[in-house]
Amino acid sequence: MAPMIEDRAADGAVITGKTPRKPALYNNVNEEELQAAASKYLANYGTKFEKDIVTGSKGLHVYTANGHRVLDWTSGQMSCLIGHGHPEIVRTIHDHAENLDHLFSGMLSPPVINLAKRLTSVLPEGLDKAFFLSTGGESNEAAIKMAKMYTGNFEVVGLGASWHGVTAQALGTQYHFGRKGQGPLMPGMHMLPPPNAYRSIFRKPDGSYDWETELDYGWDLIDRASCGSLAACIVECIQSSAGMHVLPPGYLKALKKHCEKRGMLLIVDEAQTGVGRCGDLFAINHEGVVPDILTLSKTLGNGLPLSAVITSSEIERACTERDFCFYTTHVNDPLPASVGDKVLEIVLRDNLVENSRSMGLHLQAGLQKLKERYGCIGDVRGRGLMAGLEIVGDRETKEPAIDLARRVASKMYELGLWANLSSHSSFSGVFRIAPPIVITKEQLDQGLEIMERAFQLTDGTMPLY
Repeated sequence: MAPMIEDRAADGAVITGKTPRKPALYNNVNEEELQAAASKYLANYGTKFEKDIVTGSKGLHVYTANGHRVLDWTSGQMSCLIGHGHPEIVRTIHDHAENLDHLFSGMLSPPVINLAKRLTSVLPEGLDKAFFLSTGGESNEAAIKMAKMYTGNFEVVGLGASWHGVTAQALGTQYHFGRKGQGPLMPGMHMLPPPNAYRSIFRKPDGSYDWETELDYGWDLIDRASCGSLAACIVECIQSSAGMHVLPPGYLKALKKHCEKRGMLLIVDEAQTGVGRCGDLFAINHEGVVPDILTLSKTLGNGLPLSAVITSSEIERACTERDFCFYTTHVNDPLPASVGDKVLEIVLRDNLVENSRSMGLHLQAGLQKLKERYGCIGDVRGRGLMAGLEIVGDRETKEPAIDLARRVASKMYELGLWANLSSHSSFSGVFRIAPPIVITKEQLDQGLEIMERAFQLTDGTMPLY
């Protein structure tokens, strides 16, 4: 690990062994008034708001109006890859906000060209052309449209428990949450079984996960349901919203072969896994698979709204000839593009992919120790600095224990650690862990100690010794 990773762990400044100061922007707010205003004026958008109001973020921490300092082990919404308030990102935003912020969508600018050049130069051949949007859902929407135009077909395959966004086509390809209450979704959408090694009913005689049979079975069902117009399959290399499920080794290669057999394109959504999060610069590198279209978001912008669609020169050429259009107000905006270019520069310069890989091994070892100590931990999974910890009431039956998971999560937060609890009814409570990849061993141990303490202090965690 490069020394500068240790030096810049919290916010990019040299602060080894020190606690970053709370940002002063909202130091004197009235929390009671803000809570009342939130209740009166903010509309629901599908989530329950957390109880505290956050007034600052710096490095690996967030700060609340009531003075609570919390380790952020989800990088915001899995996005602040190199920490909150990184000084180089702050300078980049300032310089471009002052001098080159937003343009007419047909105008080009240096940061957009530079980001496209840097990004495609570190991706495999066949991912040669890029354009930039605002959100992950937007990039997946564009990728699906591109696949439909290129193939001339319209049916799209997604994986069970996936999450690709809330726009029409992206929502139609995800099978986790948000599909109800709006009438018919996009036509021609099909689902493969979710590759859940912990809970799948597909098992070999020795009890191990038989993903090959499960995948073949899923495609057999799709072939029966298809009207003969299959265009694309979209997949995440780690299904985060589903509970941090890693695709089994060989799964992505097999999926691509299934697509090629049917004349379909393979779209890989690396919203959360991209730019070093999983111990490789991109998760596709781990399997040596080159998709037809790659989408990035979240980590690329370090918390700013930035996403990317990258494809081959041939697909781009054909779609251009067929009048492909995904023209938005913020397509190829210079300010967010400048941030994405700076994020890539920092990740490559500071050897943060290697840090993610080595710290990920340390994290997994720490989580496995917790599993050895507490019977309520049914499964530990993940790769790099992207991990899942599943809570159950019984290891044999894998009975969900969502209430227990919520009580553990509450205690973790009280003690100063935020690890998002995914508690959808399709599985038991899963802690989704994805700290900034600048994290040090010392900071990882601090978070693991808090987790250990939370399990100790919560009734029902079933201590084993």
